[in-house]
Amino acid sequence: IESTEGLPRIFITKDDLSGEGMRFPDLFLQLGLASSKKDARRLIQGGGARVEGEKIEDENALLTMDSFGDKQEITLRAGKKRAGVVELQ
Repeated sequence: IESTEGLPRIFITKDDLSGEGMRFPDLFLQLGLASSKKDARRLIQGGGARVEGEKIEDENALLTMDSFGDKQEITLRAGKKRAGVVELQ
């Protein structure tokens, strides 16, 4: 398992994910992995956005409680070099 020390990190709660969940472009923006929502959508459309190593295929895809499974954090990647962590509080 790769260490997430030193990666940008945002904290969310179960309440943030209640309802339909959180949109990936918003999360990429909050983590500083995209300069705008448009930039984040372009990243996803171009195939450079990943959640836990899986390509995000749909720019309207949502992060939900199910995304976490039994983990407390999820790593989002923008291209090969940039990553950030969404941690459940």
